[in-house]
Amino acid sequence: MGKANNARALSRYLTVAEVAGQLRVSNMTVYRLVQSGQLPAVRVGRSYRIREEDIDRYLATQYTAAG
Repeated sequence: MGKANNARALSRYLTVAEVAGQLRVSNMTVYRLVQSGQLPAVRVGRSYRIREEDIDRYLATQYTAAG
């Protein structure tokens, strides 16, 4: 396993509800972000999981876009 795979294996994955709670938005907003490609997600069965790093990256791009 290479460094990139190791880092990915150590990543923390959150549910849509957890992400919605962190961002203070509805679950539907998170689903829209995933569907539009703005927030990368992994499909697990019928649900999605989102890496914490991807949430941080999304927030950083939004912050710089607003400034």
